[in-house]
Amino acid sequence: MNAPALTVDGFVKTFGGVHAVEDVSFTVADGSVAALIGPNGAGKTTLFNLITNFYPADAGQARFYGASLAGLAPEKIARLGLQRTFQTARVFPGMTTLDNVLAGAHRRVRSHGVRQMLWLPGARQEERELAAEAQALLDLVGLSAFSAAAATSLPMGAQKLVEVCRALMARPRMLLLDEPAAGLTDAETAEFASLLRAIRDNGITILVVEHNMSLVMDVADDVIVLDLGRLIARGAPAEVQRDARVVEAYLGAQME
Repeated sequence: MNAPALTVDGFVKTFGGVHAVEDVSFTVADGSVAALIGPNGAGKTTLFNLITNFYPADAGQARFYGASLAGLAPEKIARLGLQRTFQTARVFPGMTTLDNVLAGAHRRVRSHGVRQMLWLPGARQEERELAAEAQALLDLVGLSAFSAAAATSLPMGAQKLVEVCRALMARPRMLLLDEPAAGLTDAETAEFASLLRAIRDNGITILVVEHNMSLVMDVADDVIVLDLGRLIARGAPAEVQRDARVVEAYLGAQME
């Protein structure tokens, strides 16, 4: 059996005495799509920030394919192959949509320094290959027509898709996606579900924070539920959907 892609072990985080995350532990299986759900304020984004060391943990640690992430800078974690997106889309201003996606490949570039300055054949070929790959990703998410448009001019839902494409350009082993379907229409959400399945089928593990329960139930292999910073349930989508604690804390609140 493969080692878990991600192991979260006893994370604790408080802000001014408020327990944002309290003794949370779980694993994400290699090659799976796991969904992290819970009502607003449950601690989901805080947990992402602890995993990627945007926040220092009060206790606990995360391990990525068995290697501890404790004390590593976020950019070092990204270099290991753990890429994330953010709850609020973060595209680079002053750059086109295509260039935003290409920015995700910066660590893959082999032609540096003089070769790029002189625009030698190897550098030109590499740039053409990367641009074709970035364009293919934009085609996949239905944004090819906006390749030359300023990324900041796109609707928020489209900007979040650009973020996902940029993360994929880094060829990660695992993606942490924070509410990637926010701002998408029902039709776009259905297409995004197909994209998540395709990413998983290509061997990339996914942990996604998402409020769209139809999307979660459609694509997730495993569902992890937080409420008030605590893990209250975990299991297959159908199992979690029937859990009384989940209904009370999240699904029931959504129905109201």
